[in-house]
Amino acid sequence: MVQAIERARRSVQLQTYIFRDDETGARVRDALTNTSRRGVRVRVLVDALGSFSLPEGFFQPLLAAGGQVRQFNPIHLFRLSYRNHRKALICDRQQAVVGGFNIGDEYAGDGVDHGWRDLGLKLSGPVAQELALAFDRMFVLAGKSTRRFARLRPSRERLQVGSNRCALLLGGPGVGRNPLKKRLYADLAKAGSIRIVSPYFLPTWPLRRRLMKLARAGGRVQLILPAKSDVALAQHAAHALYARLLRAGVEIHEYQPQVLHAKLVSTDRMVMVGSANFNTRSLHIDYELMLRLAEADHVQWAQDYCDALLHHCQRIELDRWRRSRTLLDRLRQRFSYWVMARLDPLLAGWLWRRRHLGG
Repeated sequence: MVQAIERARRSVQLQTYIFRDDETGARVRDALTNTSRRGVRVRVLVDALGSFSLPEGFFQPLLAAGGQVRQFNPIHLFRLSYRNHRKALICDRQQAVVGGFNIGDEYAGDGVDHGWRDLGLKLSGPVAQELALAFDRMFVLAGKSTRRFARLRPSRERLQVGSNRCALLLGGPGVGRNPLKKRLYADLAKAGSIRIVSPYFLPTWPLRRRLMKLARAGGRVQLILPAKSDVALAQHAAHALYARLLRAGVEIHEYQPQVLHAKLVSTDRMVMVGSANFNTRSLHIDYELMLRLAEADHVQWAQDYCDALLHHCQRIELDRWRRSRTLLDRLRQRFSYWVMARLDPLLAGWLWRRRHLGG
């Protein structure tokens, strides 16, 4: 990403959920600053909640060099729930990098010996141009006043563009069917095998039903989830689903060396990679983006990637899992599931109705 920023000639667009004040964050900021000094148009969009810890003057060198920085959805009690979780770098509207990683030291390692395990894709061509347009819309949205921001229709940021072989899926809050969710449901319904890599696993009931139905029918359903997590509540909520999934024949493997933060969904026909987790928040609440690829070599690459992860995983067996769970563990799991799968969407829905229907 730093190399791409340094080579840009006309424009740099960077959006991320978290931008940290650490060595990696400073390195990226300095690259952006130097590029802006060369006369390149540089714009940065960070989420106000995700990047809340940034000191006030962190981006001052970039601003002084002519760059632009905006915070998406500034912190406010009644706008707190909806976040911009998209991560993308677009240079000259032709080259792009998308993935699950934010800007911070924890993402700078190899995911085995040090640093979190994450995944990104470099791409070019028409999809990069569509990413640039999506960034433009979000950057304008972030610049709206509080009242005008509240009146905007989030559904404008929900669309699918590109071909069947390579498509950009943009999800976000709003009325109607989320195209990211719709495409995922359709792909899983046709799949003969499913492999999912997700750091925060909490699918909706229809998605769980699809996974269990395929597993009971003899299809391969394999989940690669973290043994170590930065969000304990999310991990406990996922654990609440383990026994039911295992009884249905779903394989669960936990990645051991480091925190697993990669997001990937692969079937025998396609692969999705991007910012969205396999959970309720990503499919209903936050602004997300995923790249869907359907070429045979891309599908094979995804299978190879999952196979490589399995070398560092421990498989969860039903009987051993049941014996390892104490009463306190089960109570913690149920409470976490209620908070993540019930309370969070309920609160988000109430806030959305208050903003768009109640003024």
